[in-house]
Formats: sequence, C-alpha cells, structure tokens
Amino acid sequence: MNDESSKFSMERRILRIMRKVLANVVKDATPRDDMPGCLSDQTVDDIRHCFELISIREKELAETLNLDQAHPLYPDQERTAKRITISKPAKPDPEKH
Repeated sequence: MNDESSKFSMERRILRIMRKVLANVVKDATPRDDMPGCLSDQTVDDIRHCFELISIREKELAETLNLDQAHPLYPDQERTAKRITISKPAKPDPEKH
C-alpha cells in the first residue's frame, strides 16, 4: 500500500469513527418522551452540518480511491445484474479416448 493510499485509508477510518461518535452523542442527547431537549437549535444545526461534511468527504475519498458506493436495493427497484446459470460440463467418456 503506497503512502497516499494509506493516508486516505486512515482518513476514511477517522471519518467512520467520527460519524459513529457523533451518532452516539445524538442518541444519548435525544430527549425521552415528554422531556425537553438539552441541545440548542444551533447545536442541532451544527451536528447536521457535521454529518453533511463527513458524508461529502467520504464520497470524495470513495471517488479518489475508485471505490464503489454501496446503495440499498429496494424490492420494487429493477436489478441491473442479470442472473446466469452455469452448468457443469459433462465428464469425457474414457472409452472414447
């Protein structure tokens, strides 16, 4: 692995961890039932902006590294891959050789 690829790999790892930590903070700070929220509107907007920036950078890195972005496949969505059948070839008859 070359130095640049290693740098991008580390950056992807950092972004993934940042996303997880930020999601856990949101989960822990989300008010239960009728309790008031503890985060200000500005903080909520800042968190959304952080998620957006992380997502944008992850997409840039995926394009730079030529990684295919995984997308969900919904049941009503047409599949682009076609299924093919592969049959096992018949064994040659030893008497014919």
